Amino acid sequence: MANTLEQELYKYIIQLDDAEKKSVLQMLKTFLKGREKKVAGTNIEQYNKEIDEAIARVEAGEFYSQEEVDKMSKGW
Repeated sequence: MANTLEQELYKYIIQLDDAEKKSVLQMLKTFLKGREKKVAGTNIEQYNKEIDEAIARVEAGEFYSQEEVDKMSKGW
């Protein structure tokens, strides 16, 4: 049996006309396509490498404090 969220989605989808259903379907496909690219683009090794690089930058003092970020954002 579908969970509550799925039941609610179904309740609304069945009220749509065909054109609206096609539009929602296209939107869902777009969401999923975007997710596939993100997942495929980073593997655990790449993720760990990026984390290690970020830690090294922080240890080398290459970062902004919250106060500095606040000051920079006011100039936008």
